[in-house]
Amino acid sequence: MNNWIGFLICIVYIFGIIGAAEGLRRWRGYGSGFTRKVIHIGVGMLSWALPFLFTEPTLFIVACLGFMVINLLDWRYGLIKSMASSNRANLGTVYFPLAAAVVVYIFWDTPPLMVAALMPLTWGDGLAPVVGKLYGRRQYRVHNSIRTIEGSIGFFIAGFFFTWLALWVMPGFPIVTPLQAFAPALVIMLVTTLIEAFSIWGLDNLTITAAAILILTVWPFD
Repeated sequence: MNNWIGFLICIVYIFGIIGAAEGLRRWRGYGSGFTRKVIHIGVGMLSWALPFLFTEPTLFIVACLGFMVINLLDWRYGLIKSMASSNRANLGTVYFPLAAAVVVYIFWDTPPLMVAALMPLTWGDGLAPVVGKLYGRRQYRVHNSIRTIEGSIGFFIAGFFFTWLALWVMPGFPIVTPLQAFAPALVIMLVTTLIEAFSIWGLDNLTITAAAILILTVWPFD
């Protein structure tokens, strides 16, 4: 596919996800804590399509840097209510596209690793607060944030499944069997679950991804 067409599809898709989240907020009354995660997961899942939309990563990285600026402006001025955070110190929406750009730059030639590196952030971090709000009973405090054991378990389970699936299903090198994908997915999620539990100010979007990159870089895939 022509890279510019891929770029256009990405832009339309991302704004479509944001529009859908904004619609949920306005028409169904969902709070921004939920709609932020709709955007978080929806945008993160775009990574599965990148090898089919682009022949090389430059334009996608440019798009990520552009959305960093957009998200910074939104954080500063509150332009998109569905992306708002109750914690004004949380710059997670700014860090997310930066994390995606770094992963794509490092792992472009190894699509299974590229997608797997973003799944703890996409699904683990995306579902943890939702699970915690719905089912959380056992709370713990980190800095000025209240988190739950149930939310951390949700982070681990969702992140593990999609990291394992990405390593197995995504075409390209390295070729990883379902059994071979189990151990790296498990290690990644054990490490990132611990990191997420103690990260503050939205820095988990960077620290989770950095840990996943490091583990996948040194893992001895055949």
